[in-house]
Amino acid sequence: MAEKVWGGRFKEGTDEALERFNASLPFDRRLYAQDIEGSRAHCRMLAKQGIIREEEASRMMEALSEILIELEKKDTAPELPYEDIHTLVERKLVEKVGPLGEKLHTGRSRNDQVALDTRMYVRDAIKRVIALIGDMQSALVELAEKHIDFIVPGYTHLQRAQPVLLGHHFLAYYEMLSRDRARYEESMKRVRIMPLGSAALAGTTFKLDRQMVARELGFETVSANSMDAVSDRDFVLEFLFGSSVLMMHLSRLSEELILWSTMEFGFVSLPDAFCTGSSIMPQKKNPDLLELVRGKTGRVYGHLMALFTTMKGLPLTYNKDMQEDKEGLFDTVDTVEQSLLLMSRLLSGVSFHKEAMSNAVDHGYLVATDLADYLVTKGVTFRQAHEVVGRMVLSALERGVELHELTLDEMKGFWQDIEEDVYAWLDPIACIDRRNIMGGTGRSLVKVALAKAREDMKAR
Repeated sequence: MAEKVWGGRFKEGTDEALERFNASLPFDRRLYAQDIEGSRAHCRMLAKQGIIREEEASRMMEALSEILIELEKKDTAPELPYEDIHTLVERKLVEKVGPLGEKLHTGRSRNDQVALDTRMYVRDAIKRVIALIGDMQSALVELAEKHIDFIVPGYTHLQRAQPVLLGHHFLAYYEMLSRDRARYEESMKRVRIMPLGSAALAGTTFKLDRQMVARELGFETVSANSMDAVSDRDFVLEFLFGSSVLMMHLSRLSEELILWSTMEFGFVSLPDAFCTGSSIMPQKKNPDLLELVRGKTGRVYGHLMALFTTMKGLPLTYNKDMQEDKEGLFDTVDTVEQSLLLMSRLLSGVSFHKEAMSNAVDHGYLVATDLADYLVTKGVTFRQAHEVVGRMVLSALERGVELHELTLDEMKGFWQDIEEDVYAWLDPIACIDRRNIMGGTGRSLVKVALAKAREDMKAR
């Protein structure tokens, strides 16, 4: 096995099984770019502070650039005899520049090094996720604009409730994603805190210029407490929480599209490129992508709860338990990015069936609330109007007709003051346009909301 960076205190080597159990290189190898970038900034700072000579720094910087190129080729086997990516980079550096490479670790510990690498990784992931959220919001806006005159039943309790514009429905998901974006953006200020210089937990005796390293790495500030800096994983928890909420939103949209694509609804046809078939039933077209997004949501929830459980009992400062933050974090990043990318592509190819949606709006008494509102305009209290319309719906149900199919005389039998103008209140388009209140589904307001969404996306 490779010589340990901590081996001086030990008389015997570690058990072979523990070597495998303890190693994080198979998964934390993906931090190689962040580890090298942080090492380069640390190296430049050591030279500026006179802790190492400029020529020494120059040699190490050149070697670190070579190591980056080598690791980018992804041909380094995961079974390399190193505990973690930090040890791998350091040992590769020593191979290239000799004992000089061991000077790079002056004034730092793997504790503050891994905290730095993880913060840089989360920062970069947030930027990518925010961009992908923007792509999906664009897909939603385009769908809403393309189908601006489509009407669909709005549901409560999965029962037809009131008619709404399809665009209004999609803009609901636009708003969800806007909150997701804001959560990631707001958490960024707690990610961009530079921990390097905290060393193992107490700081270092060397006169490091922490602000210089922070500037070079794009951090807004440096950590205020060395013990907190090496043991803090709140920023990972926040990322996992934000990702859990985002996946919940994607799962809800997936569920609706799955339902709408069934023969029972018949509202949408999903693009073939994002569906699969059955090994036994030739007619099947299964919404596998949407089902996987729905399923992987629980996976992301699990990573959040796993890290909460890991952190809840840890004394200050660093504990090896915290190595367990990586795999869940990496898997969450992969899951969120793939889900957003694929969902955006699927949305661009979805086909909506206007006639089926319109037929659903016309059946199920979706205009009942408007009929009650009509009675209110005639001086009836809403509670009384609710009772009257409820009896009208019951009568229509028993006869197998819709409200607009009742004759005026039949309606007057329930309330004498109903006039011919009642039928204008029972038209679904009129029902939609009467909801001309901020945030409502009225056509003019939905167009305004779409224009605002376009402006907001351009301003980003």
